[in-house]
Amino acid sequence: MTEKVALTGAQETTLATLYGKAMESRRPDSILQDTEAFAALQRVDYDFSKLRVRRSDHLSLAVRPRAYDTWARQFIDAHPRCTVLHLGCGLDTRAFRVAPPPSVTWYDVDFPDVIALRRKLFASDYAMIAKSVTDPTLLDDVAGDTPVLVVAEGVTPYLPAEEGLALLRRITGHFPSGELLFDGYDKRGLWFLQRYGCVKASGARLGWSIGDPRDLERAVPGLRFDTELWYSDAPGMDQRLSGLTRRFLRGVYRIPALRRLGRPLRYTFGN
Repeated sequence: MTEKVALTGAQETTLATLYGKAMESRRPDSILQDTEAFAALQRVDYDFSKLRVRRSDHLSLAVRPRAYDTWARQFIDAHPRCTVLHLGCGLDTRAFRVAPPPSVTWYDVDFPDVIALRRKLFASDYAMIAKSVTDPTLLDDVAGDTPVLVVAEGVTPYLPAEEGLALLRRITGHFPSGELLFDGYDKRGLWFLQRYGCVKASGARLGWSIGDPRDLERAVPGLRFDTELWYSDAPGMDQRLSGLTRRFLRGVYRIPALRRLGRPLRYTFGN
């Protein structure tokens, strides 16, 4: 039985990422190996062709979640008793890929219609919160007595800057310590992303650009910049790109105008 899907705007882009991850995971040399994504794809009644996801997009849609999964496992290994907030989770199957131990409290967070669809597609034994990530009451029912890992893949560009900063301040004020993983696109990168196939097709509007990652340290008390990951060095890229191609990409990232078009960022706070 398939589920009819009627998402629009930014929420519709989650279907593009689901499709890209599922297709990449069918490859014998997949870097993501997301079998749950492919299984979910078979249960969705939707015309994916209108999102204009090209075959060449499949790797780019898999490399970022692979990086965040790697960071997530590192954090959980270091903090076996922690809270994970998977913000703007969409239809991502990170909880299945990371497979945290029972000592981890995991929350998937997204708009009510997205969470309703998740409940139909996935059998899960963790909590889901059906709210906008910028809702001021988001953390009201979330205990703040453990370190927290916040994963917000593909979320920040869709937020107004002030609402995004307010979200970060609420998180750092609610938990004693933790890490935050999210995307950073500078203004030029946001311009390109706005014209990217699935984003353009969905009609979603982008707003929050992040150029110098240390700017957020000044805007959010206690936040510390840790890592800016270039895709040439992302986990799994050595098995999909030749050494020559990766060296070329590293050269591209040395060009100031191109180095911060879009990349995963990692921040820490607390002790």
